[in-house]
Amino acid sequence: MPSHPPRSRQAILLVIAAVALFACFDTGIKAASAVASAGMVVWARYCFQVLFTGVTVLPRRGLALLRTQRPWLQVMRGLTLLSLSLLAFFSLKVMPVGEFTAIVMLTPLLITLLASWMLGERVAPLRWLLMAGGLAGALIVIRPHSDEFSWAMLLPLGLVVTNASFQIITSRLAKTEDPATTHFYTGLVGAVLTTALLPWSWQQLPPTVWALLLLLGALSSSGHFLLIMGYMRAKAATLTPFLYFQIVFATLGGWAFFGHAPDAMTLLGIAVITSCGVLGTWLTARESAVAAPKPAEPPCRGCAAQP
Repeated sequence: MPSHPPRSRQAILLVIAAVALFACFDTGIKAASAVASAGMVVWARYCFQVLFTGVTVLPRRGLALLRTQRPWLQVMRGLTLLSLSLLAFFSLKVMPVGEFTAIVMLTPLLITLLASWMLGERVAPLRWLLMAGGLAGALIVIRPHSDEFSWAMLLPLGLVVTNASFQIITSRLAKTEDPATTHFYTGLVGAVLTTALLPWSWQQLPPTVWALLLLLGALSSSGHFLLIMGYMRAKAATLTPFLYFQIVFATLGGWAFFGHAPDAMTLLGIAVITSCGVLGTWLTARESAVAAPKPAEPPCRGCAAQP
């Protein structure tokens, strides 16, 4: 096993903690989908995000939090995340949490291919092979020819495509926008739209369900906060393989709360997706290392200029 410096070890622990919270969030969404409408769940999630960002960031940043150079791209990111939230809700309504998470983990592979295609770069044959392997793993999990298959089980694949678009928009905004500003506007777009539609989705919910919705908001915001802290301490190539721990946590959550124990074929599909994803991360790190310019060597031993 490669050794990691202390700062990288902290980052890895933060990322593992973040994906554990995300797995708990997805498990909670599945539980909420049985007692509350999609409109109520998504509305509560966005309102909590805006409230959390406003309370924690707005007092320190003031109106500077609202300044953006690319407002329409901010709106597009908000609309894309709202689509993701709805797709995730309906996907978790019909699928076990572990299988859903495994399919969503195809996103990094698709992002690599989309980014290469949009930039006109050549895609290595191994990357096409990894993408094909990941899709094969997803088909093993979904099993379209089995008696338990329903067309709704294809929703996570639509979520993967939407998620890839969301990540590409995020990368473009990251070049000019403050992360806190982007996070605030994304939540604001979702909160405004879901509030406008609330009269058609409102339900009278018991206090326990409201407590669950509040917990979901806390889990999501805390997970994103830990993830940001992790990526501030180490490179993405170091941390991305540990994102796949979310599949483990999600599978355990589905088994503990819903009795969804994956069978041998499902475990095989999850293993294929995870292997392709981790190998894709390693390939990205290797390509980045090769492309990075090497530092200039001093003309002779001991002759390097001193600062």
